[in-house]
Amino acid sequence: MIWPFSIYSALYTNYPKERYIWAKIRILHETNKAVLVDNGRRFWISKSRIYRIRLRKDIFEIYTTKSSIR
Repeated sequence: MIWPFSIYSALYTNYPKERYIWAKIRILHETNKAVLVDNGRRFWISKSRIYRIRLRKDIFEIYTTKSSIR
């Protein structure tokens, strides 16, 4: 008999998944591990949290989790 529910689905599917967004930023400074960005306020974002970077109309955009941008 196949059980329709599993422990994995009960534990991990009830939580909302992390959302990813494209955020328009201005890069102010870069180190080996992080980037200082400005999108109305300055903050450091870890390079491991940045998944993609693109340049559109002379504006940098990063693809990252919504919680990284705050």
